[in-house]
This record gives sequence, C-alpha cells and structure tokens, in this order.
Amino acid sequence: MTYLEGNTPIAFSLETSNVATRGARAVANRTGANGLRLNGSGVSVAVIDSGIDPTHPFFRKRAVVANLKSLCADESNTDPSCVVRVPNNVDTDTASGGGHGTHVSGIVAGRPVTLTGGTRMQGAAPGAKLVSISTGAVLLIVGADAALNWVLENHSAPCGPGIPVATCPPIKVTNNSYGPIGGGSFDPRSATVKLQRALLLEGVVTVWAAGNDGGDGSESLTNPPGQDFKGGIISVASYFDRNTGTRAGAISEYSSRGDRGQPSTWPDISASGEDITSSCRPTQPICSSGGDPRNGPEPTDVATFNTISGTSMAAPHIAGITAQLFQADPTATPFRIEATLKSTATRYTDGATYSQQGNYLTSFDKGTGLVDVIGAVDKIAA
Repeated sequence: MTYLEGNTPIAFSLETSNVATRGARAVANRTGANGLRLNGSGVSVAVIDSGIDPTHPFFRKRAVVANLKSLCADESNTDPSCVVRVPNNVDTDTASGGGHGTHVSGIVAGRPVTLTGGTRMQGAAPGAKLVSISTGAVLLIVGADAALNWVLENHSAPCGPGIPVATCPPIKVTNNSYGPIGGGSFDPRSATVKLQRALLLEGVVTVWAAGNDGGDGSESLTNPPGQDFKGGIISVASYFDRNTGTRAGAISEYSSRGDRGQPSTWPDISASGEDITSSCRPTQPICSSGGDPRNGPEPTDVATFNTISGTSMAAPHIAGITAQLFQADPTATPFRIEATLKSTATRYTDGATYSQQGNYLTSFDKGTGLVDVIGAVDKIAA
C-alpha cells in the first residue's frame, strides 16, 4: 500500500480551497444544532495517516484531542491494543516520507490563521477535534486495519473513559487518504471492508481518497474499499477550480477513474484536491515536494504551510464537511450523510457525461459532482 500523493509540480495560487465548495460560507453563515457556528464542533474526526505535528500553528487551540501510533506489524493482528497513545504534543509525523498526515489533518480541521503575507487559512471544519492515528510513513494494510479497528472499539470515547464529551467528542468520521497504486477489485471479504461496515453500524462514516492513477474509463483504477456500495462509505475524486474559487472547474487529470461499464467502481463525489495549501514543515519530505512554502502567523513559523495536490487532499475536505453535517444534525445516519452530499452536489460539466444510476446522476470520473456544503447543510437541517 502506498500513500495517494500529489501529481507533478504545478503553478500555485493563494485561493482557498473552501471557496468552490462553499464551505467557508457555511462556516460564516450557518449554525449547527448546538447553536454554534457550523464549523464541525461537537465532532471528532479520526485521520489514519503518517501522523501529525500537533504543535503546528494550524492545530493550536487544542485541535488534537488524541494522538496515537499503530505498532501493528503482524498481518494476523488487527487487535486495537497494538495502537498506543502518545502525549498530544508529540510529533508522530517525523519518519522519512513524513508530512502527509500533517497536511491532510490541516485540511480537515485546521484552525483559522493569517499567514505572514495576509492570507487567511482554515480547514473544512475548523471547530472539529482531531484524533490522529499514525501508521508511519510506509503504510501497510495491517497497520491501517488496526487503526480502523481501534476506531471501532473507541469511537464513542476516543480520549478514554471519564473525559467529558465536550472536551473530546465521539468520532463520527474517519479519513483514509491511502490505497494501492492502480486500484484493484473490491473484496467484501477483506478485513478493511468488514471493519468499515462495522463502523457504519456504529454511526461512523468512512471516507476514502479515490486514487491518483487517472484513467480513461476503460478499467477501474479507483481505491477498492471506496467502491463499497454501502451508504456512508464515500469515495472522493479530485476537483480543480483552476485557482479561481469557482464551481465550474475541472476533474483533476490525475484523479482515478472507475470503469465506465461498472458504476460500482465510480467515485461518489468530488472535492477540492488540486493546489491545496495546508500545514507542513520544511523538514518533512512530503511538504518539501510542494515547492511553495509559506510562513505562518508567528516569526518562528517559517515555511509551515505548503501546497500539494492529490485525492489525498480531496478526501479530507469531505471528512471535514461530514463533521459539519453531523453538527447540523447529530441524529443523522451515515447513509443519510452520503445521500445528502450526493443529492446536493453541483454537476460541473468537465469530463464524462452524467448518467442515471439508481437515485443519482453520476459519472465514472467525478461521481455526482462537486460537493456543495451550503446545499448539503440546508437539506440535512431542514
């Protein structure tokens, strides 16, 4: 298994990725069922990735409520006991190839900051809490499955017994920005699928990056677990707003396509994934690949943000937006979350033609279209 990384170097922009999705507008103009600004508050998001640097300026104000490492190496072992807690201020994203998890986590729930140049930044759900489960820079199936199993066993109290929900809310969504190169066939017998279906029964949504293998629809190149037909397991394609913040952009060239003749392999929805600026450190190899370092708010925050592309960056937008939807309606089921996202998506016209598949107009490259946070929130809160 390898991480779903960005494509080749690109021309960068200061545009925020939350404009095209109308996510920033939702945070500013909508409130949740708890009466607070619609920023994902009251929800924890589990990010299974290379780890996190919780001291990064994007995660100040106690964004990280649980910090864990998967030490699972035996392929027969998905016991959650091999996922261990570390202090919340420990950087777990330091291995060679690190930085991916820190970047992804910032897209989910980075706190509002103003960079040295005046650019304002925030994640999709800047009020949500983060539960980081580090599997190391080289992600293996067993480590990822053990992390999913840990979420299954601990989602209702991710910080342990006795910690108030107000301090450490339940996990309602997991982000999974990893997968095999070249896609593969969906296997309902796999441990991954069994775990994500068990999470559904517990009310937890599972979000998958579709993959970065492009394609033309002649075969499926999408991430296998994301092909699961169960409502609440969401495969995310990468949308490119062409650095304008508009909703009439393009499907990213690298975004993995499904087989045009097998709708079960198609992505479910698109989200911003190209030219995404988020938390990084210059010492992290993934971050240095971005080539667009930016300084954070404090004089010591040198090159603490960078711009990377990939469906790895699209998926955490959906994970954060899912936190917003759960804040809007805490009683929502995973099935309803996915149905709401898909039924309100904007059908941008670039790429393959949409066709009717079940209840939705969808396509083999971009799914039902670009996520529309305002439309989804208004519908689920109605």
